[in-house]
Amino acid sequence: MALQVRRVVTGHDATGRAVVKIDEVPKNVVSGRPGANACGVWTTEGFPVDNDGADDAGLRKVGTTLANGTIFRVIEFAPGVAARNHRTDSIDYIVVMSGEIDMELDGSVVHLRAGDVMVQRGTIHNWVNRGPAPCVLAVVLIDAKPVQVGGKTLNAVG
Repeated sequence: MALQVRRVVTGHDATGRAVVKIDEVPKNVVSGRPGANACGVWTTEGFPVDNDGADDAGLRKVGTTLANGTIFRVIEFAPGVAARNHRTDSIDYIVVMSGEIDMELDGSVVHLRAGDVMVQRGTIHNWVNRGPAPCVLAVVLIDAKPVQVGGKTLNAVG
């Protein structure tokens, strides 16, 4: 797969004028499992977010969540992508940019198409691409407390 995302990041020059700081197709595309490639767009640490500085926060090495922070990435799932049932300690905002994909939950499946949006609230899930073409998702993961149900903590897994 050739996941290509144009990343445009704004900032300020020395006089405080708004400018484009980064305009590129990033090379930081990684494979988390066979058939899935992710491009890190941006990350933040702390709330409220600090918009000062010139560091490229899209290059920060992160896992599926960032303590007290956010992760913005674009993920491409190939047809037949390897299974990875997992839960993150985050709330995830997901936009299907292209293609179609199934999101499997405990005992149910939700089919998503280009233009659909999802809010994932710490549930165990698996992404499955049963279609003929890759599916591309834009995903923002925001650090969250582990889910509590009936006095039981449902921690991140997978």
